[in-house]
Amino acid sequence: MDKTTEEFVEYRGTKDVQTEQDVLYQAYAAKGPEWHQRMTRKVLRKVDWHLLPFLVLMYLLNFLDRNNLSQARLGTLEKDLGMKGTDYNLATSILFVGYLLMQLPSNLLLTKIRPSLFLGISMAIWGVISACQAAVTSFTGLVVVRFFLGFVETPFFPGAVMLMSSWYTRQELGHRIAWFYAGSSLANAFGGLIGAGVLGNLDGAHGITGWRWLFIIEGCITVGISLLSSISLPNYPATTSWLGEEEQAYAQWRLIHDAGEADDTGAGNISEALRLVLTDPRIYLFTLLQHTSLLSQNFQYFFPTIVQTLGYGNMETLLITAPVIHIILLMLVSVAGAIICTATTNIGARFFAMFLMPMGAVSAYQIIIAWVANSFPRPLVKRSAAIAIANMLGNTASIYGSYMWPSSSGPRYIPGGSATAGVALLVAVLAMVIRMVHARMNRQLQEQEESNESGENTPQHPVGFRYIL
Repeated sequence: MDKTTEEFVEYRGTKDVQTEQDVLYQAYAAKGPEWHQRMTRKVLRKVDWHLLPFLVLMYLLNFLDRNNLSQARLGTLEKDLGMKGTDYNLATSILFVGYLLMQLPSNLLLTKIRPSLFLGISMAIWGVISACQAAVTSFTGLVVVRFFLGFVETPFFPGAVMLMSSWYTRQELGHRIAWFYAGSSLANAFGGLIGAGVLGNLDGAHGITGWRWLFIIEGCITVGISLLSSISLPNYPATTSWLGEEEQAYAQWRLIHDAGEADDTGAGNISEALRLVLTDPRIYLFTLLQHTSLLSQNFQYFFPTIVQTLGYGNMETLLITAPVIHIILLMLVSVAGAIICTATTNIGARFFAMFLMPMGAVSAYQIIIAWVANSFPRPLVKRSAAIAIANMLGNTASIYGSYMWPSSSGPRYIPGGSATAGVALLVAVLAMVIRMVHARMNRQLQEQEESNESGENTPQHPVGFRYIL
């Protein structure tokens, strides 16, 4: 342990958190660039290997358990449960009612409870409830189970984003969230393959229909993986055993250098977090941005049904949905896909458009969630509340958005396709507005620094801090 780390350890655990952070910051700030590059590589290598693979796997299973209803629909689900009309739309949207109710409380609890334990327990519970969908015998039963599935899935996505933002700097976070979000892309890709395999080979096995087997298998896999989460997921830099004391100290210094202070899990409370977030006008812009972005992606919950309009059988439909989400481009590409999909009934053109639709919508969203976390960097309770509020209100889009694609509007789905194209354009406009707001705030920060002859930090930002455009 070098002298810098010894000085930090001497102050760590004192009641004066600001003194502790000042000592840490000043000691490491004097180090040379080569030393920082070496330490950054050393710390990030360990963090990436301990954090990202397991979060990607957890998100893959999270999305599979949420979205497997769309595969089950291509089996005998609707017939067996007596579903008709917009019943499927209700079964889809009710999950997000439960999802919203627990959003803010769960993310604030995450600042007080060990993340690996909290996320692992929620994963085990949602896996059990997902498997329980196989036991329903009526449409009412399905709706009730889907509601509680959304309720217990709540902590994972915003909790995972918040956990990553407690380890990575703002410049690093976007890249890592892109890897994390690959879990949903893999779920979309392999969900169709798994659905085809189960519905095609297990339908009627042991007297159980294929769609029930689908829920049982995917739910049991989720429960099994959840048991490993408490030993695989890290918590926070200051309390992680697989980092040495020097690495723990440097991991905290990186956060201080990036955003002005390290995460303090004991600072602040729920009322203070809400006050900090709700008095920041930008949260409303980011919430609207995330809401419209999610609305532009609602076709994912109906994608097998939309692809079925090409005229293929159920098994072929599930198999050709697999590669679609792998392609990531810009939001305007999604607009083009939605327009083409609704403008023609030509099979070749519609199939091409179905590749275009997810490209921009999915890639844009993963940038947005990183942008939200980056724009409310500290304190921890404010960032936690901001992520939860934006995700909570953003996901209300999935409640009414599910009615944009009624079966009666097929095969062209003009209402859903037209609305998706318009909303995608709105996402692009909102992103530009927020960029302009951040540019103005950065100019104000620069003017404050230039007028401050002593070169001291502002009350909320370190010298040189700028919002990401």
